[in-house]
Amino acid sequence: MRRGSRGLIVIGSVLACFLAGAVGAQDQAADNMNILREKARADKKVVVASVLDLTEREATVFWPVYNAYQSDMVTHYDQVLKLIDAYGKAYNAMSDETATKLLADYLALERAHVALLSSYVPRFEKVLPAKKVARLYQIENKMRALVNYELAKQIPLVK
Repeated sequence: MRRGSRGLIVIGSVLACFLAGAVGAQDQAADNMNILREKARADKKVVVASVLDLTEREATVFWPVYNAYQSDMVTHYDQVLKLIDAYGKAYNAMSDETATKLLADYLALERAHVALLSSYVPRFEKVLPAKKVARLYQIENKMRALVNYELAKQIPLVK
């Protein structure tokens, strides 16, 4: 349990760093954002590796699948950030039509996220035992919960 607690602390730090950069990206140069995202991804891989405790053989076949997964997740979160940006731009003059569209876009992103997670289960199960796949999804869910918590703190309710 001690290792798990340490991992969550690291995850929290990584995601706080990532999120702070993501939310402030509107005011920063794109180069700074890319550097921050790469650092966060590298730190996240360290956490995932420590939590999964991969054997050498597992690591060899796991990391290519995980890298593809992360690439797809980056694309997903880029869309989430675009939605947050659209919300921010519409916030002061929010119409019912805009609110309806933003809600529909949000729900579509949530469905796409679940579909993405589901699509990778068989791929991960081909390279890892089921318990390690479950552990991976647990840690990914914890990381997403931290990101969602930070977003919830920073995004105001619709007026």
